[in-house]
Amino acid sequence: MAQQAMPLPGTRLGRLIGAERSAVSGVVLLLPGGAEVSARRPSPLAVNTARVLGRHLVRAGRAEGLVGHVVHYGRRGWNGTDELPARAARWAVEEVVRRYGDVPVCLAGLDMGGRAALHAADHPAVNSVLALAPWLPEDDVAVAPEPVKQLSGRRVLIVHGTNDERTDPELSFRFAERVKKANRDTCRFEVHSDGHGLHQHRAEVAALAADFVLGALFGRPFSRPVTDALAAPPPLGLRMPLASGFGRSLRG
Repeated sequence: MAQQAMPLPGTRLGRLIGAERSAVSGVVLLLPGGAEVSARRPSPLAVNTARVLGRHLVRAGRAEGLVGHVVHYGRRGWNGTDELPARAARWAVEEVVRRYGDVPVCLAGLDMGGRAALHAADHPAVNSVLALAPWLPEDDVAVAPEPVKQLSGRRVLIVHGTNDERTDPELSFRFAERVKKANRDTCRFEVHSDGHGLHQHRAEVAALAADFVLGALFGRPFSRPVTDALAAPPPLGLRMPLASGFGRSLRG
């Protein structure tokens, strides 16, 4: 059962992305980047980056009834065992259920928001997680490893630039290895030569994100690369290269 969501003051859903209809069929919650330790609110740049991704996803899923919201945290820091962004994400899923009823939810997080998305997948309404350049902690024998059981039964996609100097791509690979053992529906794409913001291949990353989210939420056929990545054993399906030009002919 999902952990009781108890957000800090200031946690809220951002304005609706997309045109709400009489029946919303799916929701994507965008979780902005943050910091390991901080009492400050998330930066406007991080929030805007999440909103831009949300607009792209909602445009791609408009026909299926997809809407989105950016989750605004009370504070940007993970702050140890407080796990503030993850708590905000769990509350946000509860709020989505309250507003829209029994609809599937995808948690889409960037940077520290990626870690929050991975943690908050224990809510039964969450059917998929998209983590872009997720911040993950270094391995430490004195600290329990990042949990993975909450991802069982969800579709999981991790995307990381190989030249990321802010969040270590090798950590997300090792995490994906652990997730794959508990959940076969897990894949990871590497964006060669790209950095933390994934700016160099922005169009390809956006196309990959839309392909995954719409397939996970609405049962659209995944593109061949995503299908192959989900089916391939480690390490192949966890080091899948994102091809230049991905998205120009997704179903080709």
